Amino acid sequence: MNDKKAQTRERILNAASVALIARGPVEPSVNEIMGAAGLTVGGFYAHFDSKEALMLEAFNQLLSERRDMVATIDDQLPGEERRALLAAFYLSRKHRDAEDHACPLPTAIGEMARLSDDFRGALSEHIELMVAQLAASPEETDKTLADIALMLGGLALARALGPSELSDRVLRAAKSAMQ
Repeated sequence: MNDKKAQTRERILNAASVALIARGPVEPSVNEIMGAAGLTVGGFYAHFDSKEALMLEAFNQLLSERRDMVATIDDQLPGEERRALLAAFYLSRKHRDAEDHACPLPTAIGEMARLSDDFRGALSEHIELMVAQLAASPEETDKTLADIALMLGGLALARALGPSELSDRVLRAAKSAMQ
């Protein structure tokens, strides 16, 4: 793929990622995504076979970014400390209010039943990889899954409430419940 085509593809993926974080993988239209990328709809199929293919790639890219971020946490720390460090970021105002390169799961989770098995497969793989990164031992697997569920639910609720005192309280309560 030539440089110009690769750069255009990346612009489309970035626009799709922002839309996915804000509204999930189903609602944004190809027209909206291409417009946000500064392109016309006519060029879409030169880069992707379908909207689902685009959104799945954006979804996988965003999940990979989340795992890369987790990989920066010192793996010599006990699992509970690694999860607390992750929660400090994940359950923050900054992450709640982020418009790009944030976790896509709070908006995508509710749409999983309407998406292809490829999305559920990507989600399952992501959760398994996150557990492997965050659990210091096999005995911590269930606690790690519970912490991931708590973080995801806390962030989803905080985002749904929008920037407000109650939303801030949800973030604090979820972080506190992990200890």
